[in-house]
Amino acid sequence: MPWASAPHRLAHGLAGAALMLTVSGCTAGSWTATGNMIEARAGHTATPLPDGTVLVTGGYSRSRGLAAAELYDPGSGSWTATGTMDSGRVGPTATLLRDGTVLVAGGYDGSDDHLASAELYDPGSGSWTATGNMDGVRDGHTATLLLDGTVLVAGGDIGSSMLASAELYDPDGRSWTATGSMDGVRDYHTATLLLDGTVLVAGGVGSNGALASAELYDPSSGSWTATGEMDAGRVYHTATLLPDGRVLVAGGVGLNDALASAELYNPSSGSWTATGEMDAGRVYHTATPLPDGRVLVAGGSISSLALLTSAELYDPSSGSWTATGEMDAGRVYHTATLLSDGNVLLAGGSSDPSYTGVLASAELYDPGSAT
Repeated sequence: MPWASAPHRLAHGLAGAALMLTVSGCTAGSWTATGNMIEARAGHTATPLPDGTVLVTGGYSRSRGLAAAELYDPGSGSWTATGTMDSGRVGPTATLLRDGTVLVAGGYDGSDDHLASAELYDPGSGSWTATGNMDGVRDGHTATLLLDGTVLVAGGDIGSSMLASAELYDPDGRSWTATGSMDGVRDYHTATLLLDGTVLVAGGVGSNGALASAELYDPSSGSWTATGEMDAGRVYHTATLLPDGRVLVAGGVGLNDALASAELYNPSSGSWTATGEMDAGRVYHTATPLPDGRVLVAGGSISSLALLTSAELYDPSSGSWTATGEMDAGRVYHTATLLSDGNVLLAGGSSDPSYTGVLASAELYDPGSAT
């Protein structure tokens, strides 16, 4: 596996110091610092809640997995502690359910223990409640809210091996049931809910390295079907649903350093086509769809030694990328969340790919001046 000898261990990451890189070009849009989190964290989750606040939970800091959670208030730019999970978790999934609660599942404890447990956060009380355990432990998996309100959890690893299995969480019964398995094992892939209610799973780590293959999950039958292959195998890439129903996949790592290439999946034909390349190769970056249909890609790393402070905007109408304002800090393993006012909150992450410089800082991107 490229870059990391143990891809199922985020905290083991990439060795070496981080060199900060910027990308030249026009600088539309602006970044401003906002309040620091209470806990420095990387490999955490960030979930926008119905009231406009953002729930951040879990992650890695000080050589351990964090159980603490906190809330960001866009009105004040401040963070407040909220309930603590039963388990410290690095790399879990977090899914906003229809009733406003948040399901956090799996991950690992920051050392050697992978987790099968899941917990529910209640914004009304600020408390956590254990919910049914998954059938087995999972890290590097995906979780997707389906149109019927259930949650599809797929793939990942158990530490010693990778998984093809998938499960469904039923919020009404607070229970897990097995569903059809993928065609092959996948770890650190992406999962995207399509407009027709099916789920596109793409890339990730397989038995022989980075995968170019993709599969579709049909909730009506609980089965998976192979669909077109990407031009490149990708791990730690991003996948973003566009307003027209296509899916933009960008960056990631294949055989060597990070990829600058991007591809579009067309659900109508089941095929992939190349689209404009980013100005920089990126891995461990974030991708956020903006209200105007563009996609903000921010941060990440271009190689095991080079960290990025740059950000770029993808325009689906032209298939092109434009450099936008520089972040205050280079970040990997961070989160990016679209706020109700159209700004994007970037929080935490690490200042180097080896996970030694975990950040508490946060920044806001204002796309208002981006043209």
